[in-house]
Amino acid sequence: MSNVPEWSTKITDTAGGKIAVRGYDIADIIENLTFAETIYLIIKGELPDKREKRMIEGLLASSIDHGITPPSNLAARTVLSGGNSLNTAVAAGIMAIGDSHGGAIEQCARILQEAVAQEKSAEELVAEFKVAKKRFPGFGHRIHRRDPRTIKLLELAEQTGFAGPHIELAVTLQDLLEAGSGRDLPLNVDGAIAAIMSEMGFDWRLGKGFFIIARTPGLVAHVFEEWSTQKRMRKLGPLGGHYEGFTERKIPPATER
Repeated sequence: MSNVPEWSTKITDTAGGKIAVRGYDIADIIENLTFAETIYLIIKGELPDKREKRMIEGLLASSIDHGITPPSNLAARTVLSGGNSLNTAVAAGIMAIGDSHGGAIEQCARILQEAVAQEKSAEELVAEFKVAKKRFPGFGHRIHRRDPRTIKLLELAEQTGFAGPHIELAVTLQDLLEAGSGRDLPLNVDGAIAAIMSEMGFDWRLGKGFFIIARTPGLVAHVFEEWSTQKRMRKLGPLGGHYEGFTERKIPPATER
């Protein structure tokens, strides 16, 4: 007998002719739940009520895609263009998601959850980050002066009863950061998702997970478009990079080396 303990899970029970997710039969799920409801169930462990269902649908829809320029889409399309499979290319896109692309949800949610738990004010947080010379994750956008996804998500949070201390803190932080810098630093979609998932009781460590779940359909669409409409090894990304290395030089004869 091995002394190594068996793996255990509370997520899905499988046996011959049986699949039960969080205790619910998969056939029952197929017949009665939407995909968003099923995502909520498998992550949270319980079925969402009507307002949780509507809010999770909004969160997932908000990050499905943001055009061809984000690192994840560029990575996915570039890998496909190199002659790889759809699953390899989509995986490359997911691997491009990190602290600087999609990771702000996790970072911002942690800050908001810890601040609310410790009853810290927005003013205290701004002062702390200023002393540490750190940038607030979840604020600012390279394109949008006001992120349209944030506006709609906050409206939906209000309508579904999820407007609470995390969202209030995030909005106050936006106002303080803009007042202190004199420039646009909108609460972006990452920051909005961070605040709302915190109101819904999700652990901040699920931040990147939400982004991956939301963005994967967009990656599949981009990879398929690349596959079905573009030539392989086409011109992707910036061309004509500037060289800053050595000028041309010759290798000395072997007797001199």
